Amino acid sequence: MEKKDAYVAKLKTKIDKWSADIDKLEAKAKKTKDEYDAQIKTLRERYDAARTKLAEIQDASESSWKDLKEGVEGAWNIFKKSLDKAKARFKK
Repeated sequence: MEKKDAYVAKLKTKIDKWSADIDKLEAKAKKTKDEYDAQIKTLRERYDAARTKLAEIQDASESSWKDLKEGVEGAWNIFKKSLDKAKARFKK
């Protein structure tokens, strides 16, 4: 028959391990949140740049909008790639 002290020690070992596991998960969650926050900030900056380019095209004359088109497409492509990458990461 198992003695009380031995049983309590076994339970304490399990509790201590669970505490360590929770600490690891907590650290991972914080790191992941920090990474997501940084990625969201970058997305917002790129989104704002794409919106600025859109406004430039909207305000451009009929003859000058084509000169802006390449810059707009570049900004939009950068934003789309960043957004797709972030969405893929968030699904994991």
